[in-house]
Amino acid sequence: MRKHRVKIIVTLMSAALLSLAFSLFHPNLLGNSNDPQSDPHGSEITTVFSLSPSLQFKNGESIEDNVHLRWVRDHLGIHIRYLWTAPESTFTTKLKLHLLNGREMPDIVPVRTEIVHDLIDSGQFMAVDDLFDQYASPVWKSAMQEDPSVWYPYIRNGKRYAIPILDYNYNSDTIMWIREDWLRNLGLAIPRTLPEIESVLDAFTNRDPDQNGINDTYGLAASLQNSFNTWMSDISWVFGMYGILPGQWNATEGDFLSYGSVQAKAKQGLETIRKWKSAGYIADEAMWQDEEMAANLFSQGKAGIIVGPHWMSYWPLDSLKANNPEARIIAIPLPTGPAPVSYYRANPPSNGAILINKNMANPKLLFTYMNFLFDHQGTGDGNYAYGLAEGYDYTVVSGKPTTDRSLIPGGYVHVSAYTLTYDGARIPSGWDAMVGAEEKQALLSQLSRRMPTAFRGPPTATMKEKWEQLLQMEHETYLQIVYGKKDLSFFDEFVKRWLANGGSQIEKEVNAWYASTVSTGK
Repeated sequence: MRKHRVKIIVTLMSAALLSLAFSLFHPNLLGNSNDPQSDPHGSEITTVFSLSPSLQFKNGESIEDNVHLRWVRDHLGIHIRYLWTAPESTFTTKLKLHLLNGREMPDIVPVRTEIVHDLIDSGQFMAVDDLFDQYASPVWKSAMQEDPSVWYPYIRNGKRYAIPILDYNYNSDTIMWIREDWLRNLGLAIPRTLPEIESVLDAFTNRDPDQNGINDTYGLAASLQNSFNTWMSDISWVFGMYGILPGQWNATEGDFLSYGSVQAKAKQGLETIRKWKSAGYIADEAMWQDEEMAANLFSQGKAGIIVGPHWMSYWPLDSLKANNPEARIIAIPLPTGPAPVSYYRANPPSNGAILINKNMANPKLLFTYMNFLFDHQGTGDGNYAYGLAEGYDYTVVSGKPTTDRSLIPGGYVHVSAYTLTYDGARIPSGWDAMVGAEEKQALLSQLSRRMPTAFRGPPTATMKEKWEQLLQMEHETYLQIVYGKKDLSFFDEFVKRWLANGGSQIEKEVNAWYASTVSTGK
């Protein structure tokens, strides 16, 4: 890693020039109480980084040396240095080991997993209430106020200990991606109901939809390795057709929260998935496939349906068109089932959080950085309506900016993925500008069916002690039933064990949080 050391010889002239330069790039930095740069401490931010499999670079760059870091250094005077990086698959484990071993923590830690609660509880990170209220720009504050519940997971004793990383509205909502060319080859209509989707699954599995003369296709690409309610290659929508979602807390009659995986309706979802698995609509390997591995089954032309976010056409499904230019994928609403409402998984507009180390010399530097992103990229100001770096995520043709990826010399790279939040600055209500027309129509047509988890608080006391064991019990039970190792009736035994081994107490604690926080509007 490259260590940056900056020595500034201050004179009245250079100070004036420096102030002028900063004001050009951030109009709030001069003559304003929101002036992080007035702090006499240094201009370096140390951090760590989770390397996503989809992260790409060009021009010989890396996460430690790239166009975004250079831009931040040259235009904001901030040097971002990584103490360490790790693949996404091991990032959380490495953070846990650093906590256990008392290792040095960086100035800020951006995270997207439940490790955030361990970090907060370690006592090494500061409450952010006063900092955010004093130094966040009006644009950033306004974006955060669009859904104040994004703060809920990070509140301890009335104080906020992490800053939510905002996401676009509906960015994690699932829709159905289906091979339209396979439908056309078999003379099938777009499936809208449970009987229709089962007919399509059967045809995609057994009637040679790709017309290669080989029985080598599956109806549905699904990931069962980690959860039955997941962000991509999802299968929770099958439960949703019966009016319930597993793996999350759902509001029932009387405004009472119940864990979906142990509700009676979940048994119907398991019965249907078990039937589909037995019929061969889902690959045997699904229980060992993570979300991306299952998506590869679709991208390789071996499955005809996959369920996931609206942006999947850009990644990872783009490789299907690269390998088979004749393939045609369309986005459609999720089919409805026998329940009065067929729900689907959705999350609030946030995707992780940023923690600030208690020992950070100048925490206001983070706000200089984030304010600029929100005030310009977030609002689509000037060229920021197109991207963060010309020649990387947009280009200029005949004097006009364009986001046409085929026109970018050397290819497109997602520069926002290099930012401290992994996604740049996202304002939730700006979602519609980021969605294709077909995907937008699919999302809008099913909005009345979206069901985010109703529990957004930090882990309860019993969760800290029992939750991992309960999740393991749940996952093993679901797999045993789906793969025919246990009868469907075993679900009832699982529910009894779940309640007796901490689930009943967790349910009380979750509802106590809900009553004190959400029901009262706190």
